[in-house]
Amino acid sequence: MISTTLFPGRYVQGRGALSRLGVELARLGKRHFCLCSPHALMQLLPPLLPELERAGEVHTERFGRECTDGEVERLVAAVAAFGAQTVTAFGGGKTLDTAKAVAVRAELPVAVVPTIASTDAPCSSVCIIYTPDGVFERVDVLPRNPDLVLVDTAVVAKAPPRFLVAGMGDALATWFEADSCRLSRGPNIAGDPGSMTANALARLCYETIRDYGLSARTACEAGVVTPALERVVEANTLLSGLGFESGGLGAAHSIHNGLTVLAGVKGCYHGEKVAFGVLASLFLREWPMDLVDEVYDLCARLGLPTTLAELGLADATDADLFRVAEKTCAAGESIFNEPVEILPEAVFAALKAGDAEGRRRKGAV
Repeated sequence: MISTTLFPGRYVQGRGALSRLGVELARLGKRHFCLCSPHALMQLLPPLLPELERAGEVHTERFGRECTDGEVERLVAAVAAFGAQTVTAFGGGKTLDTAKAVAVRAELPVAVVPTIASTDAPCSSVCIIYTPDGVFERVDVLPRNPDLVLVDTAVVAKAPPRFLVAGMGDALATWFEADSCRLSRGPNIAGDPGSMTANALARLCYETIRDYGLSARTACEAGVVTPALERVVEANTLLSGLGFESGGLGAAHSIHNGLTVLAGVKGCYHGEKVAFGVLASLFLREWPMDLVDEVYDLCARLGLPTTLAELGLADATDADLFRVAEKTCAAGESIFNEPVEILPEAVFAALKAGDAEGRRRKGAV
């Protein structure tokens, strides 16, 4: 059996890590195209520009908010017009995914600088493409991982805590999905079985969120960096990225994709939808009830959704949920890595059961 494990070229994390960015970019080239989310463009980049300009010429560009084919094409043209030698992204998951896709098209190295720890996108070779309206369209697997991932935890600590919690929701899925792939021999992102390393990292990711998640959220609420925050940022970003990409995906992310067909979830973050996908997936497989209790309690403590109402779907009908189930089971979805028979009817039942259990625990049923 051949397994493949995927890694970014270099991962740098810690309080003040942005001070290293100029030196790191100088290793990759001399003309730097910087793609920025609106907040990063206005707040984060200006004080960094003097150092970056010592590392070479710099061009800044504002991200158009959605990772779409049209946005990628626009930016590829802008990169070519500047004559860039590197692409660097500052922002959240969609900004980073877009930059990764642009760099591959332009055949340039890419550095990613997440300003929030809300997803495991930074380290991966995966790019999620959406429609201009924000509906999931497809997953593109790129031929390489980022050359540099740099995370300044002082920046992450100043972001709204909901972002960090959403990242924990995304990371929560890592071990459950990797374990499903291990049992079913389902492929990882490279198309091979996951390695022992990937599965061990996926397990460590879950344990870190379980043991340090609440303390990390408290630190973020106070706007400070603590050892717990450092651990959770690493789990959300590096461990989850390595675990999902090299261990494989399963039901939780497919359920996320299915949920995007309903307009009610537009106010929810990726990791919040993934977290509910984890809870629903517990009813697809025969997980021990003590683990089910642990995961529901963990989500409730962290502030992750445990009911459809908390996703904005209090009024969702059975017909709506069946649409979600059908989208979840679209051809090529990772839910087919689960070690059980997958049908829309089974996913519909899992969605209903996951919601009912969440409502029961809140005393609503």
